[in-house]
Amino acid sequence: MTATNTLARNLGRLSLFLGKRVLALLVTITIGVYLTIWIANMGGKVDEIRELQIRTSVAQEVRNNPANNDLPPNERNQLIQERVQNEIQRLGLDEPFIYRSGDYLARAMSLRLGRAQNMSSDAGSRQVYAIIGERLPATLLLFGTANLIVFFLAVGAALRLSRRYGSRLDRTVIGLAPSSAAPGWFYGIFLILIFAFIWPMLPAGGMVRVPPPDNDWAYALSVAKHMVLPVAAMVVSQIFIAIYSWRTFFLIHSSEDYVEMARAKGLPERLIERRYILRPTLLPIVTNFLLMLIGLWSGAIILEQVFNWPGLGTLLFQAIGQRDTPVIIGGVVIFAYLLAVTVFLLDILYAILDPRVRGGPK
Repeated sequence: MTATNTLARNLGRLSLFLGKRVLALLVTITIGVYLTIWIANMGGKVDEIRELQIRTSVAQEVRNNPANNDLPPNERNQLIQERVQNEIQRLGLDEPFIYRSGDYLARAMSLRLGRAQNMSSDAGSRQVYAIIGERLPATLLLFGTANLIVFFLAVGAALRLSRRYGSRLDRTVIGLAPSSAAPGWFYGIFLILIFAFIWPMLPAGGMVRVPPPDNDWAYALSVAKHMVLPVAAMVVSQIFIAIYSWRTFFLIHSSEDYVEMARAKGLPERLIERRYILRPTLLPIVTNFLLMLIGLWSGAIILEQVFNWPGLGTLLFQAIGQRDTPVIIGGVVIFAYLLAVTVFLLDILYAILDPRVRGGPK
């Protein structure tokens, strides 16, 4: 019964902790999205431009309609005014922007993003969710692959370097660690120059060759070939600082008394690394990895532009260029949710790996 009560109390603390974190993330996302709505709409100026576009298009439609040629000018102007007013009311542009912004916020947070003003999906749909739905898998594929490679490669290399402290390889990694100050797109430019132009072995950009292969295996192979350079750019920009940081964690824990005691007992080195070194360092490693992931999400726009990768970053850049407010807001909302999910996963791992972060009375 005591064990059951303890479990219930721990689950209650965990639920309360996660509930507070979800609420805090929602508040943060809401504020960020609302500010984006004001900035993207320039405080209502974009809606005023939309009204002018509506008046122009309606007037042109009425004047080009042969059935309206015999109408007197006053009646024709009245017809134009009525249609313009109906369209403005349908879009809610007759209300003050402060009220419209609240409606925009509610629809954006629930992903009811409406229709794009100037952009469309590859299938021709003007719905924002369809446009974003086409681009989201490409971004997740690219960044997910790069981050998994960085994580497993860096952990393995860091463990190896912690056993060879002070070696030439160890000093080389330490010397290369500051190179991670440059973002992935910076290395991407040089990789494109070298491997797409000087030695043309890999495509310079895009996601698949044109025209796309009909065979599924050939299509997957083409996508993998196009992923090599952007993934390599992200890996190069993150790998050395990750190895250096995690190697430091392993070195600190490998000199602890309980590790020396395990070695004195004759335990296998790999068992010592897994049980006495890797496990205690798991929390800072996971933290460092997810923070690195957040940084990569932030740089998605420029990196995808450099490689012409058809993901959310490229979509957001195009939407800004075309002043397509619904798509801009939709892209920001999706990026905000991706960041929030990343932070929330970090909170869950923290609460599981270290019960002290849950707080509350013992």
